[in-house]
Amino acid sequence: MRIVADDKIPFLKGVFEPYAEVRYLPGGAIRQEDLRNADALITRTRTRCNRELLAGTPVRFIATATIGFDHIDAAAMKELEIDWTNAPGCNARSVAGYLAAALTGFQRPLRGLTLGVVGVGNVGRRIVETGEALGMRVLRNDPPRAEREGSAGFSELAQLLEESDFITLHVPLERGGAHPTFHLADEVFLNAMKPGAVLLNTSRGEVADNPALKRALLAGTLRAAVLDVWENEPEIDRELLAQVFRGTPHIAGYSADGKANGTAMAVQAVARKFGIEPLYEWRPSALPAPEPATIDLAAAASPEEQLALACNTACDLLRDDADLRRDPGRFEQLRGNYRIRREAPAYTIRGGSGEVRDTLKRLGFRLG
Repeated sequence: MRIVADDKIPFLKGVFEPYAEVRYLPGGAIRQEDLRNADALITRTRTRCNRELLAGTPVRFIATATIGFDHIDAAAMKELEIDWTNAPGCNARSVAGYLAAALTGFQRPLRGLTLGVVGVGNVGRRIVETGEALGMRVLRNDPPRAEREGSAGFSELAQLLEESDFITLHVPLERGGAHPTFHLADEVFLNAMKPGAVLLNTSRGEVADNPALKRALLAGTLRAAVLDVWENEPEIDRELLAQVFRGTPHIAGYSADGKANGTAMAVQAVARKFGIEPLYEWRPSALPAPEPATIDLAAAASPEEQLALACNTACDLLRDDADLRRDPGRFEQLRGNYRIRREAPAYTIRGGSGEVRDTLKRLGFRLG
């Protein structure tokens, strides 16, 4: 068989070669002619899998090594009889680590403050757990789930906007249907937020109306914003970048652990589709240990300082933010060549106050 794969998918090279002919190409540069002899396509979000790309090709299966799948035209794939799969939940812990670093990065007491989570799927559920571990009151908004499961445990959006000190977005990008999310965080949404609140977006750039967000930040309607995703990526709004508290190049889910999970799910899906039995349970070999692997906390430091040090050692948002501000034109390179970043369970905490150690244990860190 023949496979075309995005050349930035980690851990993939060499996996299928004993069983297939594999051609690696930049995801954004894959064209219809590249798929003339391909049976399968393994991709990320930069390949627009639509009729223009796939019609007339022998491709029978697409596996995207990502949670998101708005780059796949599901209706067109159904008409073309091309099966596809994504990797739900693969980087949920990675995004939760990013949010923990973002929240503690404000270095203010979080216990008792309210976190509003909009979208409570695989990632959103992790964020709920993160907020609760930090001692926050958590409100959950997810209309599709509330319709399926009943309203108990879910909040109406109006209540969440009015009461939340931090609001974080974790919805798929839907431009139509019963629950569209395109520009969900628009001018009306932003003006309804609690005065002095903070907006965080790690879902899709188009979920937040970026011009409206600029106006809200300029007017002081919002205290701050943390953005990992942007409209018109990779050509992002540099004025907005200058206004946000933290701005990063779409890497919230880019821990080595999350990437390994996504690649494993894609490999296993292709293997099962085409009967490559030795790869049915394939996973990457051991991931590299972080440096440093041990985080030393000083009990004399405030709880906020201790939490910020631990969470930002595991996910260094200051570095990611500085890299993007230094040269926003390198957005795609920063994302495509992102450093090795490990998740909380790869780190051991030494020292620190008892309360902070308990919180970090709930966030997934090991205690030494």
